[in-house]
Amino acid sequence: MDIPCLRKDFIIHEAQIFEAVVAGADAILLIVAALDQPTLQHLLEVAHTFQLDALVEVHDLPELERALATDARIIGVNNRNLKHFTVDLGTTEKLAEEVPDDVVLVAESGIKTVADAQRLAEAGADALLVGETLMRSQNIMVDLPALRVPVAPRDA
Repeated sequence: MDIPCLRKDFIIHEAQIFEAVVAGADAILLIVAALDQPTLQHLLEVAHTFQLDALVEVHDLPELERALATDARIIGVNNRNLKHFTVDLGTTEKLAEEVPDDVVLVAESGIKTVADAQRLAEAGADALLVGETLMRSQNIMVDLPALRVPVAPRDA
């Protein structure tokens, strides 16, 4: 089975991208809030040089605008406020309409139920990044498939 591997870390230096390549990662996480614009662009270029996908994570509209100013092809909207650790799925709903159709939109954090997954798919999410819910699962073989929902094209 071919399962994609994301290096989910605070990537701030290109050496971490080299480590990801050596470790066999398929993608890296770049958190816009942790990077200035030149560094964000540079790390994206390094990732693409090594044929790694980059999940560019945003939390609000100014960060989304910064991500869109790069050649990011995958943008993740984190529904968790990293200052207060509260979750609001409305974050993805608000930002989804600003993401171009040719950019993959990933909804991140706070996805606990099939209703949450459906809500985010209806908002325009192409994919979901689910962590805590699966880590706490008593039966991942049941809980993971239950979160799968059909995704409609955002340009429909």
